[in-house]
Amino acid sequence: MNISSDRLELSPLTGNDYSFIFELVNAPGWLQFIGDRNIRTEDDAKAYILKINENPQIKYRKVTLRSGKKPMGIITWVKRDYLEYPDVGFAFLPDGAGQGYAFEATRAVLYSAPEVLRQDRILAITTRENVRSVKLLEKLKFSCDGETEADGKMLLQYSLDQDHLLIGKCIHDFYSIFSNVFREPEFEVINEICSPSSNIIKKSADGAEVYDLESFINPWKRILTDGTLTEFSEWETGEETRIVGTIAQRYSKYCKKGLLNGKYFEASGHKMFQLMKDHGVWKIVHMAWEDEV
Repeated sequence: MNISSDRLELSPLTGNDYSFIFELVNAPGWLQFIGDRNIRTEDDAKAYILKINENPQIKYRKVTLRSGKKPMGIITWVKRDYLEYPDVGFAFLPDGAGQGYAFEATRAVLYSAPEVLRQDRILAITTRENVRSVKLLEKLKFSCDGETEADGKMLLQYSLDQDHLLIGKCIHDFYSIFSNVFREPEFEVINEICSPSSNIIKKSADGAEVYDLESFINPWKRILTDGTLTEFSEWETGEETRIVGTIAQRYSKYCKKGLLNGKYFEASGHKMFQLMKDHGVWKIVHMAWEDEV
């Protein structure tokens, strides 16, 4: 299964990727934090890929830039004997560091890969010294469960439960509806992630405007497709989620930017989502937002 995000494409690792894998597993970051796999030739790299692809407990996805098709790293999915659940991992070439690729690619796998979405819990492991990985896992909202020992090393173990994952995906999909930077907006998604009776409130100093789904989305359809609002994106910059049984509330801090009638603007604000879980699916039932002045 291929997965895509705004800047990246993720595809299964194949035997033709041996040159990339040879470079990746001999990169300083891999050798320091993952370990030497004794891959000294491209034939070794081919054998390594074959071994991975023959193991049903392991899945590697190659991460490639959509512009230029350059491979930058991998996202891994592994069921290890010493862990109760599979773990997600990531490794990138030095050229791919510090640009948000690992976060974007890992989130794409978490929100799209069937093998991930059907898990009750997703794990991740890293060394305490791998500060970048620790920060990335925390940004992805993984929680540290403590330490586990493997191959003579102490590893930090992180986890993300299914409800937090699915709520995160739901909110991410909501924000993505309105982006027209990399693709056409997918307005129909709002009917998949919101309850038909959802109401949406815009709060301002002048009062409040109350919408149902149709009256909310129709003005967006117009301005995002007629040239009024271009290069527009809106994204979450901070959140707090509380889940009680099958109801949840998410406070969401957001930023947005774009060209309004050809003039650049950017702004930020706050959204409050209320969600309910029905037959295993989280849906938005209410949302209120207020732009910062």
